[in-house]
Amino acid sequence: MPKSLITCDCMGSMQLDTEGLKQSTGLEVSKPCQTLCTTQIDRAVKALEEGDAIICCTQQSQVFEALAEEIGQPDAPLLDLRDRAGWSEDTASKLPKMSALAAEALLPASPAKTRDVISEGLCLITGPAETTLAVAEQLQDYLSVTVLLDHAKDVPDTAKFDVVVGRLRRASGALGQFEVAIDALQMPNPGGRGPSLSDPRDGGKSMCDILLDLTGGTPLFPAPEKREGYLRADPAHPPSISAAILAASHMVGTFEKPLYVRAEPLLCAHSRAEQTGCTNCLDLCPTGAISPAGDHVSIDPMACAGCGACSAACPSGAISYDAPPVDLTMRRVQTLAKAFLDAGGTAPRLMVSDAHGAEMVRLSARHGRGLPADVIPMEVPALNLFGHAEAVAALAAGFASVTLLPGPATDRQALATQIALAAAIGGAGSVTLLDTTDPDAMSDTLYAEAAPAPVASPIRPMGTRRQITRQAARALNPDADILQLPDNAPYGAVEINTDSCTLCLSCVSLCPSGALGDNPDLPQLRFQEDACLQCGLCAHVCPEDAITYKPQLDLTDAALSQRVVNEEEPFACIQCGSLFGVKSTIEKITEKLESHSMFQRPDALKMIQMCDNCRVDAQFHAQNNPFEGKERPKVRTTEDYLSKRRDH
Repeated sequence: MPKSLITCDCMGSMQLDTEGLKQSTGLEVSKPCQTLCTTQIDRAVKALEEGDAIICCTQQSQVFEALAEEIGQPDAPLLDLRDRAGWSEDTASKLPKMSALAAEALLPASPAKTRDVISEGLCLITGPAETTLAVAEQLQDYLSVTVLLDHAKDVPDTAKFDVVVGRLRRASGALGQFEVAIDALQMPNPGGRGPSLSDPRDGGKSMCDILLDLTGGTPLFPAPEKREGYLRADPAHPPSISAAILAASHMVGTFEKPLYVRAEPLLCAHSRAEQTGCTNCLDLCPTGAISPAGDHVSIDPMACAGCGACSAACPSGAISYDAPPVDLTMRRVQTLAKAFLDAGGTAPRLMVSDAHGAEMVRLSARHGRGLPADVIPMEVPALNLFGHAEAVAALAAGFASVTLLPGPATDRQALATQIALAAAIGGAGSVTLLDTTDPDAMSDTLYAEAAPAPVASPIRPMGTRRQITRQAARALNPDADILQLPDNAPYGAVEINTDSCTLCLSCVSLCPSGALGDNPDLPQLRFQEDACLQCGLCAHVCPEDAITYKPQLDLTDAALSQRVVNEEEPFACIQCGSLFGVKSTIEKITEKLESHSMFQRPDALKMIQMCDNCRVDAQFHAQNNPFEGKERPKVRTTEDYLSKRRDH
C-alpha cells in the first residue's frame, strides 16, 4: 500500500493543504513540488525507488513511465488532483475533495480479466472492384488478402492476392474469428489460359481474421464501430479508406480481449418452459452479443463491447459488469463520500462520466472555470454500467445529488430509464443527466445547480445490487412505506384476480426467483415481494390471465416474507375424507361433466370427487374395470400333460 503522496502545485498555479491532506488521508505528504516533471524530478526518482508513493500528476504520465523504465522500477500509481480539484474558480476549500480523490486512489485495483485473440492477418475485402482491388494492392505486403467481387468480369490477372466472386450473405464473429457465408461463390481455377472460375454454388463458408467492408451500404453488424476487426469505409471517401487500410495493417498478432461482464445462468429469468420472460439485456445490447439459450441467455465475449447497459438493467444479477466489478464501483462511490465528509466537507455532489467526460473536466480546468469544490468527478469505463443501484447507493452514502455526463458512446435511452428509476427512489432532482459536449456549459450548469439536501444519516450498504437498492431506499425515505416506481421497474408486486385464479400453481413452478410459492398442505398461493423480478413469466404462463404487475418498492418488513395472495377451501375426498384439490374447482368440474355421456353412471361421477388412491381403488372394483385384462390361462401341471399320453 502507498505510504505517501508526492504533490506538485504546477508552478504555483494551485493551493495545496499538505498538512490537511496528511491528517485526512493518514499518508505522509511532504511540501509540494513546483516542477516535479522537470527540475525536481529527483523527487519522482526517489518515490519510484522506494515504491510506496502516489505521484499526484497525470498530465506528465509519459515522463514518469519513461523514468520508471529507465531506472528499472515498476510504474507508480498516478493521481490527478490538479484538473479535478486544484484548478477551480471556486474559492471554497478543496481539501475535502482532494482527500476524497486520494482515498479513492488507495482502493485496491481489480485484476483485469482478458482472453487472448490471435489474428494471423487473413483479411477479406468486399466492395466495388475499382476500390477493393486498389486497397488489396496496398495491403498485400502486410496481410493475407482475399477480395470478394460481384462480377467475374472484374477478376484481375494477378496472383499477388486471392480473388473470389460471389454475394456475401451474412457474417458473424469478431477479430480473429469471423465466419462468412457466400452465395453464388466462384473460385479461381489454378490452370488454363487466362483467369477462369469454377461453377457458382451457394452456401460457401470461410473464416477470416479481419473484415474490410468498402460497400458503403448497410453495415454487416449492429453497432459496427464496436465490432473489433470489422472496418468500414465509404468507397467515395479516400481519407476514410486510408484510415481503414492503416488500421487493418496493424491487426496482426496476439491481442487481449477484455471480458467485460460475468454471467450467472442460474439466476437468469429469460425463459421457462418455452415461455419468454425478461428480455432487458437482449433489448439493450447494441452489438447483438447476447442471444437466447434456452432458459437463460448466452453472451459472446468476443462481440461484447462493454457498454454495461445489460448489467444496470438486469433485475436478478444474472449479468453483472466485471471490468471493474460492481462491488468495486460501489466501494468507490462510498469511499468518495465518506472521505469528503470525514475531511470536513458538507453536501458533496457526484459527477459520473466516461473517458470523454473526464477529458471535458480537464479542458474546463485548464481553460475555463473548472469544477465547483463540492463536485467530485468519478470516471468509469462506460457510463451505462452506472445504473439506478449505484446512483441510490451514492445518495445514501451522503451525496446530495448525482449527475451523469454522457459521452458519444453512451446509450441515452437506457441511461434515461435508469435515471428515472433512481429519481423515483432517491427523490426528484437527486439524479440528473447533463447532456453537453461543451466544457464551459458543463461548468456553468454545475455552478448554477441547487442540489437537494443530502441524507441526514449516511449509510454504506453491502450485498447485491437489489439488496443495496433496498437498504439505500429505506435510508433515503425513512417516513415512506411504499415507493411508486416507473413502468417496467425490476421491483414490484403481483396482483392476483382471485375470481379468475384457479390455483393451478403453474406460476409457482416457473417463477425463477421463488417469489411465488405454494403451501403443500393447503390450496394457497403465496408471494414474497422482495424476491419478485417483475420478469413477466408468471403473467405469460397463467392460463386464466389472472396476474398483473404493480411496479413499486415496499420498504416495510412485510416485503421480506411470504404472504397469502389467494387461497380456497380444500375439497375432502368423499371416500376417505382426506383433503385434496380446490373445492370450487372440483365442484365446477363435477357440474360441467354431469351431463356428459361418459359420466351418466353415478359411480363414474363420484370418482371425480375422490382422491388419487380412492379413485384407483374404485376403478379397480367397478364394472368394466379399465385395469382388468382377459382371463389368464390356467396353469398346466404334470398331470395335465400325462393325462394326454396314450401310454397312461
